[in-house]
Amino acid sequence: MNSPRTPGLAASRLDTTTLVDNFSDLHAPLDPHEAAVAADRCYFCHDAPCVTACPTDIDIPLFIRQISTGQPEASARTILEQNILGGMCARVCPTETLCEEACVRMTAEHKPVEIGRLQRYATDAVMRANRHPFTRAAETGKTVAVVGAGPAGLACAHRLAMHGHTVSLFDAKPKPGGLNEYGIAAYKSTEDFAAREVDWLMQIGGITLHTGRKLGEDFTLNELQTDFDAVFLGIGLGAVNALTCDGNDKGGVADAVSFIEDLRQAADLSKLTIGRDVVVIGGGMTAVDAAVQAKLLGAENVTISYRRTQAEMPASRYEQDLATAKGVRILAETMPKAIHGNGTATEIELEYTTSENGKLKGTGETLRLRADQVFRAIGQTFAAFDGPDLDHGKIAVTGAGRTSAEGVWAGGDCTKGEDLTVVAVADGRDAAEDIHATLMGTAQ
Repeated sequence: MNSPRTPGLAASRLDTTTLVDNFSDLHAPLDPHEAAVAADRCYFCHDAPCVTACPTDIDIPLFIRQISTGQPEASARTILEQNILGGMCARVCPTETLCEEACVRMTAEHKPVEIGRLQRYATDAVMRANRHPFTRAAETGKTVAVVGAGPAGLACAHRLAMHGHTVSLFDAKPKPGGLNEYGIAAYKSTEDFAAREVDWLMQIGGITLHTGRKLGEDFTLNELQTDFDAVFLGIGLGAVNALTCDGNDKGGVADAVSFIEDLRQAADLSKLTIGRDVVVIGGGMTAVDAAVQAKLLGAENVTISYRRTQAEMPASRYEQDLATAKGVRILAETMPKAIHGNGTATEIELEYTTSENGKLKGTGETLRLRADQVFRAIGQTFAAFDGPDLDHGKIAVTGAGRTSAEGVWAGGDCTKGEDLTVVAVADGRDAAEDIHATLMGTAQ
């Protein structure tokens, strides 16, 4: 077996038992007693700031009160009425910068109510019982095409189906789920949760899933507009930004999104190759997820290089602390200057940066790190196609996701807004309500 000190790219750096332990659930679920104790800390505020901070407007005090009175399934319904992907959001949503940061107890004691873990406790209860809390309305005879089976598309499809519309859900990937299935760190979503949540969601009925069908290749937007009464686009961001430094085409240089996808879909983690010295370029959630998982696979040295200050990193402080706790080094105010090696990466040269009047520039001072694997996590861009008008490189929308194209709505990462699962869910839900009102002639 290889070890963390094995040179170059190698598989089986760690034994199977260690790998299983490394990629186990990041946060163990609450048991009933722990949930009751956590729920009792809630003040059940009137006009609760945590609700205002939640992009899906979940009635957080109500669902926590329902847990405290021994009604986890009723609590789950309260959550799922607003966020049908509440189970996944409980696992991956940055609650520490949203609802929990706004919690009154956070302000008073610097220890918020554990809203995320309580949400998971409630939604897991419904999933475990395999009961769907909603009933589909009578058939309306209207048909809607939803393109993209990620969080926005799934939320939209479910709400439309619940209103009685017939939904055709298309996705280019072989599995539904979008970033929930392919782009989330494996230790955040264990035991195939993303797929199980989709299966549970589909119990509403009225949704037909078509995988391996890509917009622009297998069908066009014009065809969808002709064949369906309405169209929703939740197609995410299809292109990955490239490094522009010298040597960016050398072996061992790859995008972090593909690395995370390969890891998520791997049947045997011991078969995945990882470098001894890994450098991740970027400062967002993808960079942290890639860096932490590289370390968990057995890389000896893992460094995140971010061009601005650590305080300016898009990844939350919690995620940064998680990375450093796992042994990842964060090297702020550095940017890639060149990747060195004879065909394959062996070193990366970084240049220190400074900011003047808000403009970033190199200082001329450099350092070199050993790097046999470099992951770029410097953002994704919208893969444009012949369709609605764009705004700053993404689909332009007004109101609840209306685009410039007749009968076409959009939401999630392909539109402007925060690239969070919970925001995408809100986009899909709100667009579905607007589509429903439009199809039924009740739109304002």
